[in-house]
Amino acid sequence: MCPPSESKLFMATNNLDVDVAILGAGTAGMVAYRAALAHTEKVVVIEGYAYGTTCARVGCMPSKLLIAAADAAQAAREAEGFGVRVGPLQIDGAAVMHRVRSERDRFAGMTREVVESWPAAHRVWGHARFVDARTVQVDDHTRITAQRVVIATGSRPSVPDGWREKLGDRLLVSDDVFDWHDLPASVAVVGGGPIGLELAQALHRLGVRVRVYAEDGNLGPLTDPALRAIALSVFAEEMPVWHHASDLQPERDGDGVVVHATVDGARITERFDVLLAATGRKANLEELGLEALDLPRDERGRLRYDRRTGRVGETSIFIAGDAASDRPLLHEAADGGRIAGDNAGRSGEPMEHPRRTPLGVVFTDPQMTVAGASHAELRRAGKPFATGVASFEDQGRSRAMRKNRGAIHVYAERGTGRFLGAEMIGPSAEHIGHLLAWSVQRGDTVAEMLACPIYHPVVEEGMRTALRDLAHTLDQAPEPESECLSCGPGT
Repeated sequence: MCPPSESKLFMATNNLDVDVAILGAGTAGMVAYRAALAHTEKVVVIEGYAYGTTCARVGCMPSKLLIAAADAAQAAREAEGFGVRVGPLQIDGAAVMHRVRSERDRFAGMTREVVESWPAAHRVWGHARFVDARTVQVDDHTRITAQRVVIATGSRPSVPDGWREKLGDRLLVSDDVFDWHDLPASVAVVGGGPIGLELAQALHRLGVRVRVYAEDGNLGPLTDPALRAIALSVFAEEMPVWHHASDLQPERDGDGVVVHATVDGARITERFDVLLAATGRKANLEELGLEALDLPRDERGRLRYDRRTGRVGETSIFIAGDAASDRPLLHEAADGGRIAGDNAGRSGEPMEHPRRTPLGVVFTDPQMTVAGASHAELRRAGKPFATGVASFEDQGRSRAMRKNRGAIHVYAERGTGRFLGAEMIGPSAEHIGHLLAWSVQRGDTVAEMLACPIYHPVVEEGMRTALRDLAHTLDQAPEPESECLSCGPGT
């Protein structure tokens, strides 16, 4: 990719001395830049791939555009259930992808314009590599000496070894989907995590023949066994899912891909136009020359850093965003960039910053959310906790919308009643997750949450039912309230 024209100022050999060098101009890097500027003007941002965020270019925004088209198609299919009859459904794949690309380009252009509005002296185009902990070489044209360095180089899709060589252009990652000019006839989706599941369901609803291969048996981020079982049932009912596929062996077959997999002891082969590898993401660290530095690493080989300061060990290097291999979400990257940039901009000892309560949302239908501590995290921590549950099957507003699938589990500390977290699969999970995460961050008790108003009829009444069940489990049953008894449980 060619550098922006303004960056040609740095194409000749340069030596720069700055207080802060930031590697990467994505979400974490952009926020780190603004935070560092609050302390010093001697800041430079180095980028060698593309200005703009992963979210806008190949992540959350283009995927939601595809999901929005799929939701429209599904609404037409389900209209009959409301007594509304529409004509035969027709999906124009070229038109769907034209809107995805054009709106994607608009979102990406907005973030690119922000970076290009920065002073030219604050931007260097090229690939950075450490010479030592305070010196960075950018290609063959610029050497930068920095008092402190922020690594915000993001991440990329990870693909199993050998697959690219075997499959060539029949192998895709999520980034590739949003450059399509039409929809393929069939796709094998390998990976049942949030990215794979969102794309698989959207493509299925847009008329693409899809098969999901989930080797670990999980679909989505849920860790509560009961909710995981519900998720598997819901998604397997709608589209072909092999949730315990093993020994996957894809092969190129002319202009397509053949996938061999073992399912329930049987070897099964199926052919597709392309294979979409949704098998995780990998931090962009290999080309930075970090092997020349004595940096602390954890048992998995990741850089060891303090999430409250962004600092790697006791060094002058900070890290933020997906490069840190920790919670690859935009709001987490922004928080990490703010913390790393603020401390890198200071000349003294780094300050500790609080981190916000974890919150994750998956935009499938039904949606999924994990707010605060997950069930698995609470089990690992050995915390004595209680669980409250509620189903959406008979919840009033959910039934009215014909969205009555899923359940919610809420968790609180025994003894204190302090709310700890929740997991949910169901309608409006993206909104309910926020309410629950806010309660965790405030340190609310279950009693305090139940004292807050909830309108009728809304899906949030299902959340209240779960909280009431949790209060009973904690022996802190709330006072009875007036309810619409004709609307069923969960009102």
